[in-house]
Amino acid sequence: MNLTLKEKELNNPNYWNWNGFKIYWNVQGENNAYPIIFLHGFGASSKHWRKNLNYFVKRNYATYSMDLIGFGNSDQPSIIEIAQLDNGVWCNQVKDFINQVIRPKNSKKVILIGNSLGALVALTCAVYIGNEIATVIASPLPDQIRISSSPLVVKPFLKNIKNKFIKLFFIFLPLEVILFLINKLEIIKIGLKAAYFKKDNIDHELIDIVRKPVLRKTAAKSLRAMCIGMLTRENNLKASYLLRELCTSKKIPFLLIWGDQDNFTPLFLGKKIANFYRWVKLKIVSNSGHCVHDEDPSIFNKISYEWIRDLKTF
Repeated sequence: MNLTLKEKELNNPNYWNWNGFKIYWNVQGENNAYPIIFLHGFGASSKHWRKNLNYFVKRNYATYSMDLIGFGNSDQPSIIEIAQLDNGVWCNQVKDFINQVIRPKNSKKVILIGNSLGALVALTCAVYIGNEIATVIASPLPDQIRISSSPLVVKPFLKNIKNKFIKLFFIFLPLEVILFLINKLEIIKIGLKAAYFKKDNIDHELIDIVRKPVLRKTAAKSLRAMCIGMLTRENNLKASYLLRELCTSKKIPFLLIWGDQDNFTPLFLGKKIANFYRWVKLKIVSNSGHCVHDEDPSIFNKISYEWIRDLKTF
């Protein structure tokens, strides 16, 4: 009996032990020539790439996708277990995944394709493990963008006060109750309708992808670690700094794919990045929202494939 991709994942899940945490991942076309890692966005999981993986497998790419720690079926650690979660931690997860999971099978540089938070993680990897990366496709790239030759400097004592306040705020914030209400009041559906321009794409499978991890008992504790981590991270983990660093070498081709109807990260941010960093290429997809890869997979796949196909870095 031939099993579908979904059935294979359910029957043969892959779990990788990363620093004592259980990480869910899957691969298709493992013996193909060129490795790609697909990195999901906030609140999503590896299954959000269900409309993209097979396209690349047919074109000789080994497609890896995993649930970043704190998301999907991966462990959801608390601040006691991991202190905080930020794009630096997720970058380290990707680095070790490449070394421990991909390298025994494939020595070629890795392509990173990320949606939203996954795009920020991919950019972080391009800066800190650039020797492993062939190219980055970011769709879109979140985070505040400050176009300046020098980083914003905050006095250490003010920074410490701010960080302590953030930590205390989220420690006492009843995220357990908030997540319960989010599920009960079907706020997840409201959020997806804001993220997606094409409302017909919001089906039961998509809702389950986002909803099921929220129902886990550890979800609130892990969300607390993410909120603290992302709001207190150092400047060297912010997109403005990372783009400046990547700009100095320009060794890693960087493509932005942006929906012109994105309500979460408006298109003007993508244009701002592309106008200032001329080595960054921007492709705009009409009538698409925050998740172009899921709303318009055929367009997303074609743009991504043609970009990768024409690279000179392999």
